[in-house]
Amino acid sequence: MLHTKVIKLLATMFTGIIEEVGKVIDLKREDENLHITVEANFSSELKIDQSVAHNGVCLTVVDLKENLFTVTAIKETLAKTNLGELKVGNPINLERGMILGERLDGHLVQGHVDQTAICIGIEEQNGSHLFTFEYESKLKNVTIEKGSITVNGVSLTVVNSQINKFSVAIIPYTLEHTTFRNLQVNDKVNLEFDVIGKYVKRLTEVK
Repeated sequence: MLHTKVIKLLATMFTGIIEEVGKVIDLKREDENLHITVEANFSSELKIDQSVAHNGVCLTVVDLKENLFTVTAIKETLAKTNLGELKVGNPINLERGMILGERLDGHLVQGHVDQTAICIGIEEQNGSHLFTFEYESKLKNVTIEKGSITVNGVSLTVVNSQINKFSVAIIPYTLEHTTFRNLQVNDKVNLEFDVIGKYVKRLTEVK
């Protein structure tokens, strides 16, 4: 039983390498929940109860129809992420859970968003784009230079780390194959900070 639970836990981890940019087809409010229907090429390969990361948010598949699948975001998820701002037609970064034994090309991502940030700058450079984000410091989340960060589900390397802001350099491939190509200044993004860094930070706070 324990072995089964461990395998299930590992199967719902992510890598931050976006598989596909899906399209939001329908949004339905039910009480404080939001049902999100997404069009994606891999929909036919999904199963009910399977986990998929949406802009970095791990959600459970509750319905399947041809090339569409539906997930439900609860009140807490909507409050802590940018999913509540989705509109029909919006692109959305998608990643299925990692397969145990495959190469880890990004970094260990749980699909649990820590907080949101605002894009405060986009600078075109030679061969890449530099995106800068600012976030509230009250939650005491931190980045480190050359450390890992997940922005809207994309595994990236931090540059110019500061107390409540950081930048990431986006290569042309990532720009083309994720929602970074649609991102603009003042847009809200989901952040998941490095899980190892969060544990180290917590341990240093324990007296």
